[in-house]
Amino acid sequence: MPLEQVLVLLCAAAGAGWVDAVVGGGGLLQLPALMVTGMPTVEAMATNKFSSVFGTASAAVAYARSTKVDRQVALPGAALAVLSAGLGAWAAASISAEVLRPAVMVVLLAVAAFVTLRPAMGAVPEPHLRTRGRVVAAVATAGVGIAFYDGILGPGTGTFLIIAFTAILGLDFVSASASAKIINIGTNLGALLVFGAQGHVQWALGLGMAVCNVAGAQFGARMALRRGTGFVRVILLCVVAAMVVRLGWQQFG
Repeated sequence: MPLEQVLVLLCAAAGAGWVDAVVGGGGLLQLPALMVTGMPTVEAMATNKFSSVFGTASAAVAYARSTKVDRQVALPGAALAVLSAGLGAWAAASISAEVLRPAVMVVLLAVAAFVTLRPAMGAVPEPHLRTRGRVVAAVATAGVGIAFYDGILGPGTGTFLIIAFTAILGLDFVSASASAKIINIGTNLGALLVFGAQGHVQWALGLGMAVCNVAGAQFGARMALRRGTGFVRVILLCVVAAMVVRLGWQQFG
């Protein structure tokens, strides 16, 4: 691979780490950058997972040091996510992305409308929403449904996790982002185990991108913690809009 392409991928990995750490959706930068090089789609997805698992873990540590992680949801959800994302990665070769993209676009538009029409959502915690049933629902939604989606397609997984924790459990955006990182480690790891066993990961390139992803993730996590929920909300809406545009271009462009 030419040096120029490698440098572009390293920059994309750093940017993806920042976006992922703040609100999720770093695959918007990293995955297309890998695919532009001519890399097969499955190899691009696999190498993206290898890089992302390091950045996500790094961001999770940064959040855990400064804010409360909902371990009652995050830990069992992450354990389920390893299995669910692995199943999604295994099914990725047999399910067409063209079938999934329209559904994902509809969900993203609904997310954007939901966040826009409820400006108070995620601004402050709403502990009265936390019931035993909602905790179970959050674990199932994150550890099974969203994790399977991450293995099979992936864009916006971190964003979906944050919205799920905010809407179901009443967490503020920063706390939701912190808990989402734990689940996201599980989804990345589960998919990576399957892709790695299938021989799709470009390990050397992925390792270089992982270093840059970690650097971006550290910067993004610290910025989100410093600037608070309002900043995370704005970035979330920007990322959702970018994902809708990108998926729409892939589907109809």
